Amino acid sequence: MTTLKTLLLGLAATTALVSPALAQSLELEKDELTFGFIKLTDMAPLAVAYENGYFLDEGLFVTLEAQANWKVLLDGVIGGQLDGAHMLAGQPLAATIGYGTEAHIITPFSMDLNGNGITVSNEVWAEMKPNIPAMDDGRPQHPISASALAPVVEKYRAEGKPFNMGMVFPVSTHNYELRYWLAAGGLHPGYYSPENVTGQIAADVFLSVTPPPQMPSTLEAGTIYGYCVGEPWNQQAVFKGIGVPVITDYELWKNNPEKVFGITAEFAEENPNTTLAVVKALIRAAIWLDENDNANRMEAVEMLAQSQYVGADAEVIANSMTGTFEYEKGDVREVPDFNVFFRYNATYPFYSDAVWYLTQMRRWGQIAEAKPDSWYDEVAKSVYKPEIYLAAAQLLVDEGLADAADFPWDSDGYKAPTPASDIIDGIAYDGRTPNAYLDSLPIGLKGDQRVTGAGVEG
Repeated sequence: MTTLKTLLLGLAATTALVSPALAQSLELEKDELTFGFIKLTDMAPLAVAYENGYFLDEGLFVTLEAQANWKVLLDGVIGGQLDGAHMLAGQPLAATIGYGTEAHIITPFSMDLNGNGITVSNEVWAEMKPNIPAMDDGRPQHPISASALAPVVEKYRAEGKPFNMGMVFPVSTHNYELRYWLAAGGLHPGYYSPENVTGQIAADVFLSVTPPPQMPSTLEAGTIYGYCVGEPWNQQAVFKGIGVPVITDYELWKNNPEKVFGITAEFAEENPNTTLAVVKALIRAAIWLDENDNANRMEAVEMLAQSQYVGADAEVIANSMTGTFEYEKGDVREVPDFNVFFRYNATYPFYSDAVWYLTQMRRWGQIAEAKPDSWYDEVAKSVYKPEIYLAAAQLLVDEGLADAADFPWDSDGYKAPTPASDIIDGIAYDGRTPNAYLDSLPIGLKGDQRVTGAGVEG
């Protein structure tokens, strides 16, 4: 992005001389924009940027539109009905490599860390509970391993009942997190193949797609016995008395990457200044969400409870957004980092985050053939755009709206390896060595293996 860097050099001198409220240095190519989102609490940066006037500060007139499901949302961005959207991190990657709908989507902004949970029905929880160690006060010891679920799955199998669970989309974090949790506990979540995209080949547990807001009702109906979803739809199950969250993704993988903001590469190329302006507004929103030890979270909860955003009761949204999480009814525990929007460089689009998603696509057969480490790096760099992010951050710093110390200016785009102690199966993750990482996972494709028919070859 040399043109972007050249632009910045020209802007740096002027923006520092202008008060923040008047810092309109960017000549916008397009100022009326429509962004899509799904009704989840992690769409918060978009709502905050709108409600707090950060989009308007950049000269942007933004409309936010809730979408029916992730596929409709992606199609809207690709087709141009939406200028950008709150997306599953796997969506820009999958589209760019041609898994599903093919289109070059990029992300200049990561929306959050953590924020998901895995919930099971009351009946399944009652069957799991004897397999879970208890603390001195009698409450279950967390994190809870899927090994506690294994005897329940076996019982259902013996009774001739498939054990069905829900996730939100085939390339969602939720699919990969649920699969990760199951595999770490010795349960096989099934493979994909080019001929069979159900993801249920050789599965012990059968995963299928359910849109996030429909998870609780689908669980209540008995169609699924559990699910992985973002908030507030785990806490909703607790409030309705129909299910018990057994683990959060913070316990699964501490400070794991979650949603991204996605736009087409074409949009970014045709509208570079508009793209910078959008990212500036989103960074400001993320800062506001986390500043002063989450002091603004209740205000954010009230925003999100509005019907045009998440539309769940404020009490339900607050349960996780304000630093706690409720498992069984009344079992409220402190999880201050359940939702992270800015700290720990949450908004920087790290290549290593992209690589993790790609390894999980390969692990379960969505990427059918083995790829060299260099391929993972190239795909990550074609989709994740930290250079745009840092350009926007520099403008905010120059305007006095952000602190330079809060941004990883010298990063090569790869995080330090995640230590084994931060991941539920005790296996470290290093984005620089994806194939070695895949080889270290007990369940899943390795090396040149591929899925054929009903099994694995190689």
